[in-house]
Amino acid sequence: MPTPTRRCLLAGLAAGAVVAPARSRAQDRFAAAADYSAAAGGVSLLVLERGREVFRAHRDEVERPLELASGTKSFSGMLAAALVQDGLLTHDERCADTLTEWRDDPVKAQATIRTLLQLSAGVAGGPIGRPPTYAAAVAFPAEVPGVFRYGPTPFQVFGEIVRRKLVAAGQPDDVLALLQRRLLTPAGVAVGGWTRQAGQPNLPSGARLTATAWARFGQMVQDGGRGLVDPTALAACFAPSPANPGYGLTWWLLRPGLVPPGPRAGIDADAFARLGGLEVRMAAGAGNQRLYLIPDRELVVVRQADGILQALRGRGPAWSDVDFLTRLPGMA
Repeated sequence: MPTPTRRCLLAGLAAGAVVAPARSRAQDRFAAAADYSAAAGGVSLLVLERGREVFRAHRDEVERPLELASGTKSFSGMLAAALVQDGLLTHDERCADTLTEWRDDPVKAQATIRTLLQLSAGVAGGPIGRPPTYAAAVAFPAEVPGVFRYGPTPFQVFGEIVRRKLVAAGQPDDVLALLQRRLLTPAGVAVGGWTRQAGQPNLPSGARLTATAWARFGQMVQDGGRGLVDPTALAACFAPSPANPGYGLTWWLLRPGLVPPGPRAGIDADAFARLGGLEVRMAAGAGNQRLYLIPDRELVVVRQADGILQALRGRGPAWSDVDFLTRLPGMA
């Protein structure tokens, strides 16, 4: 099946232009999903099936790196899995083993890497869209543990743990350089940009990737890590957490009991039932940036859009993951 490279579909759907009559089979198969995405400010839509590109549409002339917003968060789960393989950490070690200033706090002293990345360690979520520095995140006061708190702070705490472990191992402390060297570059994922504070990358948001690069990352994950990560540690990313069955380690799981990040996030708590029990794993960001992994259909789907700032202000077009996913071939 040829891969459509023209941008006519999304552009035509968004602007009401006439689509060229010579349509490919792929355009026909994915037109409903592309239409839904474009109507909600979509910029890029890319679909891989069994690792092969079967559909691509871009609103712009040239594919460009776009901000992933909180879609960035899933990189932390994969980095943790890689560092488990390297023997640099374990999921169940105490954060206070590295963050020694946490040892005298009864809540923080019990936090583990696993509960930190499940967002249930008792670390305040912090203001959405405004990550603190690593140092400021570590200093946030503790809250009641065992409760799902969505926000940027735990990811910045994780960044500081990784940074200190690198220093202790006598390595350069650039967390982004580690992420690129250890995972992204071997997977063929080019980073188009990444927001930093105090010299370190923001881990909850700030990555900018093309749809192609994000899809390559997703395919690497769906392929079991291709030897880059420990298989057991990778599986932990997709194990439902006690505090939120719809969240694993930095990945959303469209499962019963899902606690969404907010009322306008577009993440459906009833997705599992509406999709007939199909397993969907997801990285999601403001403005409805999406990376979907659908193992049973062997699909990896990237959707990127405008409107991150509007979404963070509680505005922007409506979005439903289920309404989008059921427009993909074989998903209804």
